Amino acid sequence: MSISPSDRGLSPKPRTDRFGGGVAVGEAVGGSPTVAVLVAAYNATGTLPACLDSLCGQTLHDIEILCVDDCSTDETLSLLRDRSALDARIHVLQTPVNSGQAVARNLALQQVKAPYVCMVDADDWLSADALEAAVQVMQQHPRTDCCVFHLRRHFDADGREEDYGLPQELEAGGMLTGEQAFELCLDGWQLHGLYLTRTPLHRQFPFDTATRLYSDDNSSRLHYLYSKEVRACAGIYYYRQHQLSMTQNFNLRRFDFMEANLSLLLTLKREGVAVRLLRRYEVHRWMTFIACYRLYLRHEAEIPETDRVLLHSRFHTILHTFRPSRLRWSARWKPGYWLLYSDRLFDWQQRAYCRFKGSSS
Repeated sequence: MSISPSDRGLSPKPRTDRFGGGVAVGEAVGGSPTVAVLVAAYNATGTLPACLDSLCGQTLHDIEILCVDDCSTDETLSLLRDRSALDARIHVLQTPVNSGQAVARNLALQQVKAPYVCMVDADDWLSADALEAAVQVMQQHPRTDCCVFHLRRHFDADGREEDYGLPQELEAGGMLTGEQAFELCLDGWQLHGLYLTRTPLHRQFPFDTATRLYSDDNSSRLHYLYSKEVRACAGIYYYRQHQLSMTQNFNLRRFDFMEANLSLLLTLKREGVAVRLLRRYEVHRWMTFIACYRLYLRHEAEIPETDRVLLHSRFHTILHTFRPSRLRWSARWKPGYWLLYSDRLFDWQQRAYCRFKGSSS
């Protein structure tokens, strides 16, 4: 397979034929499993059993479950070893030092034998038919490189569940092109990043380790971008949303968004992605940067002085990576979004905007 540029030059540069083909559901290739599931775990004894139960109970039995303990301080590693002794499909690895989910998942990715791969967080779980349903879609549609699960949020506080929803084309059983999927996941993740993909594609774009949080989102966007087709299956991914989630509550790691987005921009440029898509992504990156600065202003009083100094240095560095030529006029000149390279003027603008919005609400 070759992903070649369109006549208008809107596609990424050509890729080699690495992602095609497939296997029948439940059929091993040269004795290898059909699907590999990557599970990174850190201090996850409270939720990991339910996650593993859902994986071991899949209707597709021919799978490998690659679990990586990221140097937990609780009994996570012991739990994994005990479960591995009961089910030979569970393989246990450990990072040398606590390194974050992206590093842990990449360690597992290196060990994958299956032609298809997905990730499941240690506090999440799958419906029993999820993997089988995804593989069936990939088999029925050989040009499909990513098969998206239906996402259902589970709220720990009250047990409530809520469907995340999918783009209309996928809900109707249709497909998206890679570029369409890429652009949808820029718009507030209208297309979420939980799916089954082909192992060669995932290995070409492993989890981004630029930051401990959020940069692994970059791999999802790249997998979508370089897919010939993206489809959905009926299988459900249950996403646990709870108070202890690092991605749901304020902490300094939230600002990793800035460096994670910069990392993806550099990758897109290195890959020779079309200018139209680069500009589209740059608008997303600018809006994320603005949101991070306003998050800082809302929590400024809670942040120790030494951390504030470091944050201002990070803001300065990221601010100077933006170029007016890459941002459409409406994104950089509307009130509150002016691209000002002076740290003081930019800070004044954001404080004035937040005061105005606060007084008018």
